[in-house]
Amino acid sequence: MPPKSNPLKLNALQLRTLSLLQGLAGNADSSVREANGEVTVIRFPQAHGDHFHIGNATVHAKDATGLYNEAVWHALDRKGLARADWPHRITLTATGLTYDTGQGGEVFRIAKH
Repeated sequence: MPPKSNPLKLNALQLRTLSLLQGLAGNADSSVREANGEVTVIRFPQAHGDHFHIGNATVHAKDATGLYNEAVWHALDRKGLARADWPHRITLTATGLTYDTGQGGEVFRIAKH
């Protein structure tokens, strides 16, 4: 039987935010890998115009409101996907790093500039 999609019942904003955090966790300019394999996101992108960049991808600013939303950070924390230190940094747990959000293709677009 295939794994259940979204077993922690994250809402749409939480799923998009976790997907963005996973992208930031894979970017050395934004994150630090901890000795235990978790990743702490320490820098958050600032939008220019209607988008911002993560690596070679662009993200619409409207898709990133959860990055700056305390309630979303704490929801991810409660579900064991992250440890929030609002508003400074957020550490993705092993579960948070591997959770399938199904959002990657919808949120990240290849940058044209």
